[in-house]
Amino acid sequence: MREFNYLKLMELSLPVNIYHTIAKIHEYKGKLELYVKNYPDVLDKMIDVAKIQSTKSSNAIEGIHTNDARLNELMNKKAEPKNRNEEEIAGYRHVLDIIHENYAYIEFNKNDILTLHNQLYSYSYVNYKGKFKTLDNTIMEVDAFGNRKVRFQPVNSFETEMYFDKMVEAYKKAVKENIPALILIPVLIHDFLCIHPFDDGNGRMSRLLTLLLLYKFDYFVGRYISIEMLIEESKESYYEELQKSSEKWHTGENDEIPFIRYMLGVLLKAYEECDDRFNLVGNEKLTSPERVLSVIQRSLEPLSKKDIMILCPDIS
Repeated sequence: MREFNYLKLMELSLPVNIYHTIAKIHEYKGKLELYVKNYPDVLDKMIDVAKIQSTKSSNAIEGIHTNDARLNELMNKKAEPKNRNEEEIAGYRHVLDIIHENYAYIEFNKNDILTLHNQLYSYSYVNYKGKFKTLDNTIMEVDAFGNRKVRFQPVNSFETEMYFDKMVEAYKKAVKENIPALILIPVLIHDFLCIHPFDDGNGRMSRLLTLLLLYKFDYFVGRYISIEMLIEESKESYYEELQKSSEKWHTGENDEIPFIRYMLGVLLKAYEECDDRFNLVGNEKLTSPERVLSVIQRSLEPLSKKDIMILCPDIS
């Protein structure tokens, strides 16, 4: 059986660029704490937008879609789900709300995670919600020609709970010994994905748990910038780095660094985007039209009116 020992992360030899990324994240983290105090109204608007983007993107990664009009109705609780996709979207929104409002009281333990999984399917009539998988699952890859091959073979169903318990216990020891959160979280989430503990919803749960853990360690950028959207935008890299770190996982000989580097890169990008928006908001020398023009000029792609409203949340 694979050993879970996150205390070994203290001995992990990290490339210099990862240390640089961590330093930049902490720099932006300090700036965000100042923005929270100075621009509460803008933050409220950014939270609403990020929730919509997170719900849309995290589900889209798994092939779960609806149109934007229905998405907004579901997010604002103005409509009931009409089909399986909408049930899963509404469930994600529900768990996202729970984490936003109660992260301090939710622990990374078996009971709380099973409860969150149950709530993820609170709009769905399925018999596997809130339970560990009962059948073995396989992570498959389908190429452009429709050929299928095994990308990764997760833990067997009969061993899942035992692996899960050992992972949680190792996490608790790591927290007690103050293992750096920005290294611990990606490794923990990677292990969660390799266990693949549920019959369905593993990917979406991994992203919800990422947010939960970031909030518990005071990294709140995911409230204001959708981390799930940034993952969707770099989905190919996400799967590539995940696979690199998964090789020889069962024997404990895998390389954690590719997935650590990827997740820290996503987190840094979220902080950079957040900082860019507040730089515009805080620039009192620019009029509203000038700020809109600045956003358009800095964008690499054409922007819709909706995009501009997201990037300039304080301009109605």
